[in-house]
Amino acid sequence: MILSGLEIKKRIGHEIIINPFNESRINPNSYNLSLHNEILIYDEKILDMKKLNSAHKILIPPEGLLMQPGVLYLGRTVEYTKTEKFIPMLEGRSSVGRLGICIHVTAGFGDVGFSGYWTLELFCVQPVKIYAGVEIAQIYYHTITEPYENYKGRYQNNTGIQVSKFHE
Repeated sequence: MILSGLEIKKRIGHEIIINPFNESRINPNSYNLSLHNEILIYDEKILDMKKLNSAHKILIPPEGLLMQPGVLYLGRTVEYTKTEKFIPMLEGRSSVGRLGICIHVTAGFGDVGFSGYWTLELFCVQPVKIYAGVEIAQIYYHTITEPYENYKGRYQNNTGIQVSKFHE
């Protein structure tokens, strides 16, 4: 079962943490998350799953950043989220998708107990300009049957954008 927006609002501050939280971003069954101004871009043209691939950070300037097709941009949410009782899920907003921007390649499924910032795997189908602070994604929450174990994986309690740690 997916929590309604009213249920998300009721659980904010104890069973669901979203920081910063803005009540105006609650939707009928989700909450809008915004894009931070930091972006990582991998340095190598060919990525290797068995090693740590280097990346460099750029900042989205106030006038926006022109994304190019064929480049994977790793961004993150402004908001820190945490829940120990629900499964968080992340999707792109339809208005963002209609511009040809995908906000996650495959990683929209969260684990119960995830705590941190969401790394966004951004790519576009044609050149498009993005801006820091825009409401780019929406988080929603599924219930889970008990008993369950909280997530304790390699991306837990992150403090920023996470490159792939698949090699670990």
